[in-house]
Amino acid sequence: MRTPTTRRPVLAAAGLTAAALVLSILVAVSAGPATDAVYDPVPKMPAQSRLGLVLSEYASFPRSTPTPAPVDQRLMRTARINTIMELPDGSGRRAVPDLNGNLYLVKNGVPHVYLDVAATFAPRFFSGRGLGQGFGYVTFHPEFGSNGRFYTLHTEQASATRKVPDYAQSGTIYHGVITEWTAADPAADTFAGTHREVLRIGFGGPIHGVQEINFNPTAKPDDADYGLLYVAVGDGGLGVRNGDPQNLGMPHGKLLRIDPRGTDSANGRYGIPPANPFVGRNGALGEIYAVGFRDPHRFSWDLATGRMFLGHIGEHAVEAIDEVRAGDNFGWSEREGSYVFDKAATNPCDKLLPLPADDERYGYTYPVAAYDHDPPPGWDCTSDLGVAVAGGFVYRGHDLPALRGKYVFGDLVDGRVLYTEANEMRRGAGLAPIHRLALFDAAGNAVRMQDLSGPGAPGDPARVDLRFGTDAAGELYLLAKANGKVWKVTGTRSLPTATSATPSYAPTAGRPTGPR
Repeated sequence: MRTPTTRRPVLAAAGLTAAALVLSILVAVSAGPATDAVYDPVPKMPAQSRLGLVLSEYASFPRSTPTPAPVDQRLMRTARINTIMELPDGSGRRAVPDLNGNLYLVKNGVPHVYLDVAATFAPRFFSGRGLGQGFGYVTFHPEFGSNGRFYTLHTEQASATRKVPDYAQSGTIYHGVITEWTAADPAADTFAGTHREVLRIGFGGPIHGVQEINFNPTAKPDDADYGLLYVAVGDGGLGVRNGDPQNLGMPHGKLLRIDPRGTDSANGRYGIPPANPFVGRNGALGEIYAVGFRDPHRFSWDLATGRMFLGHIGEHAVEAIDEVRAGDNFGWSEREGSYVFDKAATNPCDKLLPLPADDERYGYTYPVAAYDHDPPPGWDCTSDLGVAVAGGFVYRGHDLPALRGKYVFGDLVDGRVLYTEANEMRRGAGLAPIHRLALFDAAGNAVRMQDLSGPGAPGDPARVDLRFGTDAAGELYLLAKANGKVWKVTGTRSLPTATSATPSYAPTAGRPTGPR
């Protein structure tokens, strides 16, 4: 990470010669008071890999429009598709949610509308405020083929409904709602059946809501985790002094785990798994599985090992991959990545501090991989750099041997596709190295996701809005809201050198692009 000219240098006396130490002192005096602030939290940038992915277009989705018309023009994308997954019924159909309201099923690359979520909940449904608002996610019960049950996540305006959230921040302006649907005929190509509300959470800010809901695909029917629904809840975007992520009496800034078929929750519409880590603790919600998140954007399980990895979008400088276990506390907003987050810093450049010597007593868990924002010289430490991690998947498919065991993820804004080795991501062992993958289109041309995804958002021409997905065989897909397309990774290529055929990415400095 380059050090902006406005920043003050950090003094490290150990290992310096006397002359170098004097020089450092003179520099520090000329630049301002010395500080312990950390300006380069991840010094090693993602290295260009010799491995490249071949991307073939798989599906294209029709244009959709946010409701109401957005003020933020970054919401004007071709189709705000969020993920792709295969239905667990052996049909080969894939599901794709569009934030603007439609649930699509795709067969042989051809999409059709299965369910209009926006129309079902109109006029309360809204997708025109906040980058993650609307029909955010869908997941299917592992026995969908026989029971027809699946679950959706959508947002509603608080002012447009009389419904009361089960849990809410002060000044709530919108609700994140989880709904259970039961299809009368699971094999049908359009939905007919019933639905019921499971959980409703109120948020006081327009961003960092409920980001993903999902079942653990590695759990077997006789496992305690089978059929339990994981819910990634953001902090509501209320600012760095928001204490909710550390408040065990609130679901905000947490990863929850619930039993959607149980009834012993406070609202009686879902169950509290007895093995959850905070069950029975005074003042704590039994739903909580892990604590201390700002924006837990996407999570997945390694199908070979059962380890859960989560892409955690940072505030000031650190984009993290966390390995999540029951009871973990990832520290926000006391920590960002593996640094103290100084909420009281008067200089906006001085947000990150080294961990204290007695840090173990706090019990925080730190990332297994991370990259930082790498701002250009002269950055004022306040403008949004447009960097945000998009969590991905450990590749365990069969078609691409060169990818096996690699956790493939990326940056959702500029579209960089990255990987790290799953076996190098080890808790307590520092950060695993991150590598940038080269990309090729089906004709063999070197490309960037910015090239494939076409025009960006108005005022933000380089924005990709990258997402990842997989099918039942574990094969990998990339999605872009920018042009509403999905690509399948159909091959790999080995480059002669790590710098050949690798187009550079457009600079991001000064662009108000990040989903903060």
